Amino acid sequence: MRLRPLPTQELSTTPRPTFHGSGAVAFSTKGEYGVRLMVQLGRRFGTGPASLTEMAADEDLPRAYLEQLVMSLRDAGLVSSTRGAHGGYELTRHPSDIRMGTVLRALEGPIAPMVCATDDPEHGTICDRSSRCTVNVLWVRVRDAVTGALDAMTLADLVPLPGAPDTLPTTTLTGALTAP
Repeated sequence: MRLRPLPTQELSTTPRPTFHGSGAVAFSTKGEYGVRLMVQLGRRFGTGPASLTEMAADEDLPRAYLEQLVMSLRDAGLVSSTRGAHGGYELTRHPSDIRMGTVLRALEGPIAPMVCATDDPEHGTICDRSSRCTVNVLWVRVRDAVTGALDAMTLADLVPLPGAPDTLPTTTLTGALTAP
């Protein structure tokens, strides 16, 4: 049986579906947009305060939403703000000192696939099945794998250095980071 290729027109007109995390372990647009904002700040590290308007335009994101996100990042001590004509936002430390787990916790809150897998010792009062649950170990392992991968990666891993080849780390199924 001989397969014929699809016409080019069919391939190019098929829009790519939008996916904003509807799976079992997902981050909201807060996490997605906040990480994109942090990458923009990482690219501008050491150049002084960056305009939120410019970063919103660079990422094609709503400025008003970024204003809300940057407050959470500021409250977590990851960014600082400067007022005035040349004001804006900048990282409080080098991108290599900022763990992506810290960024996502600042934006999303505790990272847990189920309420029983939170780091909160009070989860027993939230879930009435805690004393007899036999699957909690699954959710804890999922949480640990996700947080392990996020905590192993820094913002510098996402910010390409000028002149460096594009060799961003990729996450394997075990959560370890490897270069492609």
